[in-house]
Amino acid sequence: MIRRICCFVILLIAFSQTALAQVEFVKECAQKSFPDSIPAGNYSGITHIEGDEYAVVSDKSDTDGFFVFKIDIDSVSGEISSVRNMGFHGDSMRDADCEGIFYRPSSSTFFISRESDNAIAEYDNNGKATGRQMEIPEIYKNAVNNYGFESLTYDEQQHLFWTVNESTLSGDGDYATSTNGVRNILRIQSFDDQLKPQQQFAYMMDAPISNAEAGNYAMGVSEMTAIGDGRLLVLEREFYVPKAKIGAFVQCKLYEITPEDNIAISPDEPISENTPFIQKRLVHSFTTKLSLFNHAIANYEGMCLGPTLTDGSRTLVLVSDSQNQYAGVLKDWFKTLVIKF
Repeated sequence: MIRRICCFVILLIAFSQTALAQVEFVKECAQKSFPDSIPAGNYSGITHIEGDEYAVVSDKSDTDGFFVFKIDIDSVSGEISSVRNMGFHGDSMRDADCEGIFYRPSSSTFFISRESDNAIAEYDNNGKATGRQMEIPEIYKNAVNNYGFESLTYDEQQHLFWTVNESTLSGDGDYATSTNGVRNILRIQSFDDQLKPQQQFAYMMDAPISNAEAGNYAMGVSEMTAIGDGRLLVLEREFYVPKAKIGAFVQCKLYEITPEDNIAISPDEPISENTPFIQKRLVHSFTTKLSLFNHAIANYEGMCLGPTLTDGSRTLVLVSDSQNQYAGVLKDWFKTLVIKF
């Protein structure tokens, strides 16, 4: 009996330690741009390949495909020291609007989410489409206003791809604007290694902080990153630009979620007040702004895991969309966040 009680206590302690494990924010490193080695672009997704090589997609590249960037990150501080463009690997699809990308080592292939046709397709090392695509549930055909599959990631332990519509689908409610205060309702979807749809979960974003008319506005989940144990990091992004431009801001919020700890929903049923929403925990938030003398505003759309540092912490690498360095004011910013998990 005593032995059974001891075993039960040990199991209970182990379970408690696992349940309490949370992503810990360590620090936010400085954002940097590298105009001498990186061409002006619309960089919207990033994935690690190997060593210091990363694949990056641009939502306005001439064709579908990806760039290869070499990103040097200090092994102690986690700061980015340099970023160099090693060239573009592409196919022939015009106006593909590539948004998210993930490199899967087991197949040595890349998967890219395209908003032009709301598809997620496989590509080889030369950036050529293999012809394989994920079987997308019909509900995602209701994406509106260029708010489709902005993000893409893969859990290498659970062998699951994850994506989410950037903003509320038509039929699931209104989507957030700069004045309506609406919280976007999203559908997070997983796919297996055979590219078949698996579970779907309802996700509710935070309410917008803007409350004034905008010249340009975007509110949605711009990226997700799997950390390999069933947990996902979700990047919520609000991009507000007044008609006068000065006073524009981007607020980024990084949340931790564990889909398997929540109740899945049916892709065939509308979301209602009775729908169970996935639980989320804030890890970190930051804001960049545009003022008369500060042009450091950065619309971060790409995010992936970077190298492990000497102290055991991990880097998150972020890349921004400068709209091709719009008006000579915006820059292609890169930054890292340091976390522990």
